[in-house]
Amino acid sequence: MKLFVGLGNPGAQYAQNRHNIGFMALDRIAEDHGFSPWKARFQAQVSEGRLGGDKLVLLKPQTFMNLSGQAVGEAMRYLKLSPADVVVFHDELDLAPGKLRLKEGGGHAGHNGLRSIHQHIGEAYHRVRLGIGHPGHKDRVAGYVLHDFAKADEEWLDDLLRGISDGADALAAGDGPRFQNAVAARTAPARNAGRDKPAPAAPGPVKADPEAPKAAAAAAVDTRSALQRLADKFR
Repeated sequence: MKLFVGLGNPGAQYAQNRHNIGFMALDRIAEDHGFSPWKARFQAQVSEGRLGGDKLVLLKPQTFMNLSGQAVGEAMRYLKLSPADVVVFHDELDLAPGKLRLKEGGGHAGHNGLRSIHQHIGEAYHRVRLGIGHPGHKDRVAGYVLHDFAKADEEWLDDLLRGISDGADALAAGDGPRFQNAVAARTAPARNAGRDKPAPAAPGPVKADPEAPKAAAAAAVDTRSALQRLADKFR
């Protein structure tokens, strides 16, 4: 069994925030793979299902970002899981929009949701870092992450979420490279893939050769001698 955790803030006013991309990832997995309806449990919203024959629990903490670890710790202990069974999806300022990286263990880099999880279960869990870009100055970070994605972000965001859903079974099985390949197939498809080759140009009209009549006339001239013509006549 694996526990997938998406980080975000509860409430409709936060639903489309950059900070909530972890919630969005889990919503797409649940929808695409026919998971159970979301229900309140472990101070969170929980949905359950199977991927590749293994049970998977999706968890969206409802404690607000700064206290995410409370819900994660409670769920992990009840389900008798170890930190190695936990995968956390979260926004990442240090990655360009649409980029994704996997990480196991390490620091929280100032992310309040990860900081809280560290406090409750330690650092030996897996993370899926979802790039949202950086506003350019640390003083603008709070307003940036708590602001909705821009209209221009819709295409890459949809591709990223679809890729995550496509590769969710591989991630649940612990196959990071296959998961990343599934995401890349959506976010960075092969150049020219799906494009039709240009049709060959239609041949243009054939121009008449002004010398052709002369050549034909020349070919029609009988150059045989009288004796040859007579001999040919009786063959």
